[in-house]
Amino acid sequence: MSISIRPAGAADVPAITTIYDHAVRHGTASFEIEPPDVAEMLRRQRALVDGGHPYLVAEDEGRVLGYAYAGPFRPRPAYRHSVEDSVYVAAEARRRGIGRLLLDTLIARATEAGFRQMIAVIGDSALQAPSIGLHAAAGFRKIGTLDAVGFKFGRWLDSVYMQRALGGGGDTPPA
Repeated sequence: MSISIRPAGAADVPAITTIYDHAVRHGTASFEIEPPDVAEMLRRQRALVDGGHPYLVAEDEGRVLGYAYAGPFRPRPAYRHSVEDSVYVAAEARRRGIGRLLLDTLIARATEAGFRQMIAVIGDSALQAPSIGLHAAAGFRKIGTLDAVGFKFGRWLDSVYMQRALGGGGDTPPA
């Protein structure tokens, strides 16, 4: 296995959509109920890339096995230096270090782009312990939990918030 991480392009969106479709239909990492189609996923990707946010894929021998992106944390202007990360790995490719490769590269690219804080919003701490562990290993610290804020698959779900400084973090003004 020779995993490479690279910027995602429009040609990757069908594979990205398939990975996200599975996550929406079978998991609690996303609080979406109906998976978006390829056209909507392409629109989302373009909006992020056009806004200067990193969007990456992990591939092995031309096959996309996962993706990650950093998007706006909140829409108001004062939040413009903070991003929220998303990392998804194909079900059959999990537990092989792909999520860590994606997250480490995403952190580096977001730092290079001048962002100062990265926030992880992790849904369902009961089932997403691997994601919490991944973020902790990458230098994120838990900053809080919102209890029972989502309802999916017949049960209430929490959201765990984790945060990591990028570059100068909050110690200096942004450039």
